Amino acid sequence: MDEKILQDIKDALMRGDREGVARFTRAALDAGMSIPNILDKGLISGMETIGKKFKNNEVFIPEVLISAKAMHAGMALIEPHFLKCGIKPVGKVVIGTVKGDLHDIGKNIVSMMLKGACFEVEDFGIDVPTEKFIESIRKGGVDILALSSLLTTSMNSMRDTIKALKEAGLRDKVKVIIGGAPVTQEFADSIEADCYAKDAAVAVDKAKELLKR
Repeated sequence: MDEKILQDIKDALMRGDREGVARFTRAALDAGMSIPNILDKGLISGMETIGKKFKNNEVFIPEVLISAKAMHAGMALIEPHFLKCGIKPVGKVVIGTVKGDLHDIGKNIVSMMLKGACFEVEDFGIDVPTEKFIESIRKGGVDILALSSLLTTSMNSMRDTIKALKEAGLRDKVKVIIGGAPVTQEFADSIEADCYAKDAAVAVDKAKELLKR
């Protein structure tokens, strides 16, 4: 019975069925299933499968976005139980689209998928000034800074942010991951970012790797 409910959660998530995810997650809670099981074998498992399909070009951004929103319908029900059962975030990510850029679809998908992978995510939205990123790192507790740019004209804001981190003596306090349509590995190397992610699924993998460094 438990395995069937978990599979139902996973299948509904992969279909992007928000109501189904919520309904089956409630059923799992009502059945007394453990929060880690619901999270790992239902919600995260479903999102990981979507991530793999995305990497293999079997699904595309609209499907990923719909599934990510469906996952949050389940997360909203189980997050209040996290403290009771000792579930802690694997790390904290501050994410935002840099100054001069108003695009957010890709950034939103990365944010949702990071949350699905048990990261605590603070999303600053779009057109984020360098100073706001710096202030968040200065406060402490941030493991990864994720910067997004969809315009070649805003890419230098990524360079400015990393430069400002150095000038503030904070560069060694946080790992920096960058991404967006015009961004390349070569550009990431040139501004001394810790890594570059070509899409949301890769961003999650890279974030996990950065925590181990």
